[in-house]
Amino acid sequence: MTDAAPDSMNSAQLPARDVLAVVEAEVTACRACPRLVAWREQVALEKRASFADWEYWGRGVPLFGDPEAKVAVIGLAPAAHGANRTGRMFTGDRSGDWLFRAMHRAGFANQPSSTDRDDGLTLTGAIVTSPVKCAPPANKPTPQERDTCRGFLEREIAAVDPRVFIALGGFAYQALCSHLGVKPRPKFGHGVEVEAPDDRIIICSYHVSQQNTFTGRLTEEMLDAVFSRAREIVEL
Repeated sequence: MTDAAPDSMNSAQLPARDVLAVVEAEVTACRACPRLVAWREQVALEKRASFADWEYWGRGVPLFGDPEAKVAVIGLAPAAHGANRTGRMFTGDRSGDWLFRAMHRAGFANQPSSTDRDDGLTLTGAIVTSPVKCAPPANKPTPQERDTCRGFLEREIAAVDPRVFIALGGFAYQALCSHLGVKPRPKFGHGVEVEAPDDRIIICSYHVSQQNTFTGRLTEEMLDAVFSRAREIVEL
């Protein structure tokens, strides 16, 4: 895996869309983490019974959204039978149902549902991505895997240059603070806002995992408040 655009290409001079296309090609071809590669491909081969007729994506999953976005939603990693199946972040699982309904209500998505890469979903003013690009066993990437993937996230953020970051969970929050240079790092908590250098803001949110949504730890009203706040900041 490469951590920067090829030497022959000055990414700083390219439009964001072109930079993201280069990163996407590298993400989908990356095989740098043997444990993640083995797991994503095993899941794609064995499949879940309810998706037996699907041809799983089974590769790294790149950023999705608007190259001119001012809001970046950062998750953890692709879900084994969600994005690892469909090839698009938070697509095809219940976590995505929650996320894109909230983004639709906030005006960042043109529709509330996200079922597959050809379902017509588009984002305006927002992107969705993750620090780790491959589905990890038990949804738990290692620090080494996170660090190996770091260059991809850095290049995505540099290309798009968002002002507001919504960190879905503590893992995303730690990765963002490291990348954006937040020191010391305030304690994570839902709704916590953290100022980062260059007039950037991180808004913390509990992850949209079923562990949080089924138990009521995260409600739709709580998630709406986060996206409403993000909208408010970028429109100031």
